Amino acid sequence: MKTPALLLFVFTAGVTLALQAQAEWLNKQLIEPESARIEWDGDPKPADLGRNGEHLYGYLVNFTVNARNRFGGYTGKQKHAVLIHNGEVIKGLGFGY
Repeated sequence: MKTPALLLFVFTAGVTLALQAQAEWLNKQLIEPESARIEWDGDPKPADLGRNGEHLYGYLVNFTVNARNRFGGYTGKQKHAVLIHNGEVIKGLGFGY
């Protein structure tokens, strides 16, 4: 039987890995990633973003980001989300996809 402390550790480690994958992916999406101000909207949650009977399972991470654009100005808070599976971002939402 797993103890509550072990379950909490496993969940916390999973959240940490999910947020790390999200941050690495986000760095590739932004013009000036070092300017990003990120706010996470809760913990990653299990999700299925598949369509028409096809399944796309992972953990959904919702967040807002405010970063500089090509002109050097901040864009304002933009809502985004990523679906993470096996430590990799497999789908991005809110970036024109």
